[in-house]
Amino acid sequence: MLTRKQIDLLKLIHDRMEREGVAPSFDEMKDALDLRSKSGIHRLITALEERGFIRRLPHRARAIEVLKLPDALNRTEARVIEGGARDAPASPPAAMPVDAAALSLPVMGRIAAGTPIEAISEAVTDIAVPGSMLSGRASHYALEVQGDSMIDLGINDGDIVVIREQDTADNGDIVVALVEGHEATLKRFRRQNGMIALEAANPAYETRLLRDDQVAVQGRLVGLIRSY
Repeated sequence: MLTRKQIDLLKLIHDRMEREGVAPSFDEMKDALDLRSKSGIHRLITALEERGFIRRLPHRARAIEVLKLPDALNRTEARVIEGGARDAPASPPAAMPVDAAALSLPVMGRIAAGTPIEAISEAVTDIAVPGSMLSGRASHYALEVQGDSMIDLGINDGDIVVIREQDTADNGDIVVALVEGHEATLKRFRRQNGMIALEAANPAYETRLLRDDQVAVQGRLVGLIRSY
């Protein structure tokens, strides 16, 4: 599955190749996707190449071959995400079995628990979630965990996390945070010396310190569904 930015970049490259026979420059890609630096474009290009959508031709400037296009280019867009988390609370989120009173939630894609990815833009499937995980009339969505940066919280690769949509957080909350408008991550939220710390739950990953204007809270973790 591709993220929104990956899809946008692939479409940009494909359209330019169809029209002019040459891929856009990295500066043109950066401006078209409204990114602050070309490093973000390098990550997107690498991700597309690793997933088999493009191939970079060696020793040739701006030489990119589009190998295939995803079905997502023909779908309606939807939403945001990525991942990681902080040191374990007294007890990890409880993994609950799905019961007869389950409700259906959209799974908005995967959380890359460890390696940052661009914000995910579309629902990929639905999942039945215990009604007891959902609070009041708030909107909720689900995400699939991928990676190991949340293991000290008892959140493992392949688990599904349930997220309540909200734009505020208290210290210690595990949140979906949108970083600089395009990179989303699931981590523990903490205010620290006038900055926002996004903390992982695996000592192999460093805490990220960001300015308040670089972080937008998208939701808070409220439940976990274990994958066996």
